[in-house]
Amino acid sequence: MATINATNIAHGMDIIGSCGNRIGAVDHVEGESIKVTKESSGDGQHHFIPLDWIERVDTHVHLTKDCGATRSDWKSENSLPSRN
Repeated sequence: MATINATNIAHGMDIIGSCGNRIGAVDHVEGESIKVTKESSGDGQHHFIPLDWIERVDTHVHLTKDCGATRSDWKSENSLPSRN
């Protein structure tokens, strides 16, 4: 698997599942994950997609997982440990 250069991932880029459908939009890269905008996530929450799920980045972020598997496996803001 190719190493993804996270600096190529920009705010507002569409995130596309391996099925070809749009899953959301990039808020920003946070650590080893992409933070999905809560406005685009479908449930009003931020979600996190690990960088190792990315197949390639061009004008969009293309994932190795389809939309269903991504939504099933992504982490939500509420599932992360508190950062206090």
